[in-house]
Amino acid sequence: MSQQQLAQLRRYDPQAISSYYNRRLWLVIWRALTIVWLFAGFSIGLLLDRSVGNIEVNKNLRANQLREILTQLGPTFIKVGQSLSTRPDLVKKEFLEELIKLQDQLPPFDNELAMQIIESQLKRSVEELYKEISPRPVAAASLGQVYKARLYSGEEVAVKVQRPNLLPIITRDLYLLRWAATWIKPFLPLNLGDNLTIVVDEFGTKLFEEIDYENEGRNAEKFAANFQDDPGVKVPSIYWRYTSRTVLTLEWIDGIKLTDLDGIRRAGLDRDKLIKAGVSSGLRQLLEFGFFHADPHPGNLFALADGRMAFIDFGMMDQLTQHTKETIAGSVVHLINKDYLALTDDFVKLGFLTPDIDISPIIPALERVLGNAIGESVSNFNFKTITDEFSELMFVYPFRIPAQFSLIIRSLVTQEGVALSLNPEFKIVEIGYPYVAQRLLNGETPEMRRRLIEVIVKDGKIQWQRLENMIGIARSDNNFDLLPTAQLGLQFLMSAEGRSLRNQIVMALTEDNRLHVTEVRQLWDLVKDELEPAKLFNIAIGALAESVPKALGNFSTVGINSFFSSPINNRK
Repeated sequence: MSQQQLAQLRRYDPQAISSYYNRRLWLVIWRALTIVWLFAGFSIGLLLDRSVGNIEVNKNLRANQLREILTQLGPTFIKVGQSLSTRPDLVKKEFLEELIKLQDQLPPFDNELAMQIIESQLKRSVEELYKEISPRPVAAASLGQVYKARLYSGEEVAVKVQRPNLLPIITRDLYLLRWAATWIKPFLPLNLGDNLTIVVDEFGTKLFEEIDYENEGRNAEKFAANFQDDPGVKVPSIYWRYTSRTVLTLEWIDGIKLTDLDGIRRAGLDRDKLIKAGVSSGLRQLLEFGFFHADPHPGNLFALADGRMAFIDFGMMDQLTQHTKETIAGSVVHLINKDYLALTDDFVKLGFLTPDIDISPIIPALERVLGNAIGESVSNFNFKTITDEFSELMFVYPFRIPAQFSLIIRSLVTQEGVALSLNPEFKIVEIGYPYVAQRLLNGETPEMRRRLIEVIVKDGKIQWQRLENMIGIARSDNNFDLLPTAQLGLQFLMSAEGRSLRNQIVMALTEDNRLHVTEVRQLWDLVKDELEPAKLFNIAIGALAESVPKALGNFSTVGINSFFSSPINNRK
């Protein structure tokens, strides 16, 4: 592979990169020595502070030193620092405050060079492109810097210009990280060591996508389309006439950083509402659309004066399959219900465990570790605790984190970290579980309806308490409307697909040769205020109107007889 071919590389290709640098080791040896030298000096400083008792005295000095090292090492290491800046559970406060500066307080590159890049990419002079443009960048990030400008049509825009010669820097660092992962592998447990190379490759894939600004523009438009019905989310518009692979022009967002607590307070914004908007949008990304923002650090999230949450920087995104979305939703409920057998099955479906693994010793281990993490109350659940506790299992059992899930975990942990910075008492379950319960109760897809059946029916018996808990938790969100859910439920029950559940309901109601009036009455007391008899009658009529024509539309006598022959229809 030649230098020209490397410069034209559009997708991450670890074999091609290795082939290039294996023949040019002199390009990476000095870089490797630089990395080792910088971190060795930092580590020696920490050890000296500890030995002479100067940890508290020098903590701000060391935090500043770490930020400067990461900045000096460039984009790849800045990205690592950005991830750590959202983990108050892992990083001490003084280090956290310095690492937060890596999100957009980085030294810019030469202004004249940036203007040359704009002109060479867009084939026009800066004066022809923009009526006004700030004389200096208003922000500088790991991969580029941003200018505020005004188009001749009057719109205020942000002009994002990529740092020069970025590809050679990134490919060299990825080569070294992959080599280091291979070298470290023998010293780690098998499942962790094997996973390191996968994590580096996934990081490399996403980094290559992130430095393609045309790809970022397409991601932003897809993200905006997904949230077009959500009044709490703002996505900037893309100006394609002023965009190329290394220059991106998008709508200017005038917002407040989520880390600027004083600014949020002065604007009179409700921090809890901001948290809910951010976490709810994150859950919709994962469980509804499957297209999620994999880098939602505070530098990419802004609070607007009207209370909306604005997302920017759509370079690092990923897409989940429908099966993965539904399995994740089911696994959350299995976790809350402490159904560890079903949860282990979810881990197999998601790729954390291989199908040939004997799961019998894993089930009690999950119960021990995750049960302690959740505690006696659902309100104690938080994702940070779960990931910390679950990491213990990685050393004992053959768990592997699929490449895609490294991004999902990063996204969830980052969002929770942002929420915790706004409210240290934040519990993700207070928003997350009601949303998952609603998704299952609404049952928009056959698979999601099957997930609901798995949750409320166990060993052929309806788990009345689970169903009651789920409805109660779903209703804890004031935006949850039980009427559409009831209509969907009735339509499902009266469909051919719902025949099995109809049979199970009849059996459950008459279980142990008695009519379970008490359980039904408890459920009715829970929902009767919303499901008034007249409304319930209208829902039933609507469900019939939906179900019967579909059944008749099959023009199959056998199908129609089958539809009307279930016990619930023949019961007197």
